[in-house]
Amino acid sequence: MAQYNITVDDEVLKGLFTGDKGISQLLEQVLNQVLKAQASEQLQAEPYERSEERKGYRNGTRPHPLTTRVGTLTLRVPSLRNGSFSTELFARYQRSEQALLLALVEMVFNGVSTRKITAITEELCGAEFSKSTVSDLCKRLDPIVQAWNERNLREKRYPFVLVDAIVLKIREEGRVRSRAAMIATGVNEDGYREILGIMLGDSESEASWSEFFSWLKSRDLRGVDIFVPASHGGLVRALQTQFQGAVGL
Repeated sequence: MAQYNITVDDEVLKGLFTGDKGISQLLEQVLNQVLKAQASEQLQAEPYERSEERKGYRNGTRPHPLTTRVGTLTLRVPSLRNGSFSTELFARYQRSEQALLLALVEMVFNGVSTRKITAITEELCGAEFSKSTVSDLCKRLDPIVQAWNERNLREKRYPFVLVDAIVLKIREEGRVRSRAAMIATGVNEDGYREILGIMLGDSESEASWSEFFSWLKSRDLRGVDIFVPASHGGLVRALQTQFQGAVGL
């Protein structure tokens, strides 16, 4: 693990005890010194140092804002003439950003409003986010959720599958209407439950359930011995048509 010699200005130290921005200023100063030291490591030379081991030259810095729990930091990222500078700082930040996105996924699934998500992200990141920004962040989750919901199921067998529906109120084209969210939960051979898929239907009709089961089959759902359906006539009839070999309870 690399070790760096870090110096801190007296004014920054005083700011830790006299102002709210002291911690962010300290962190910003430390991280900028780390970036500078990493550039020296990669070039094997300090600024203006003449060395036979030198591997390149600096080409100034570029500002890079970084939102953290203590505020937004302005990092001065070194630029090298050959463009080869790299740092782990931003990779770690991206992992933190992914954790934030996963938290947003959970909040969205639990029906948390945009206003509440805005307040939570402000608390986590120490910066203000508009509702439109949070909405844009949530939109970035759509392809992730869609890819998960349409994943291929061929790798595992699911001897037991439970199917049911939840009636939701959804705003579409300026009006609120009821839609059925059809859900299949599989129990794999290791005994663990997995959500196999969720599909919105106009209602809990036989046609909607038939489309749902056909969709599961197209994703290679296999190895089902027993279905545990809700007591709904349309569901049972669609199940008997699409999975004739499985036993329904």
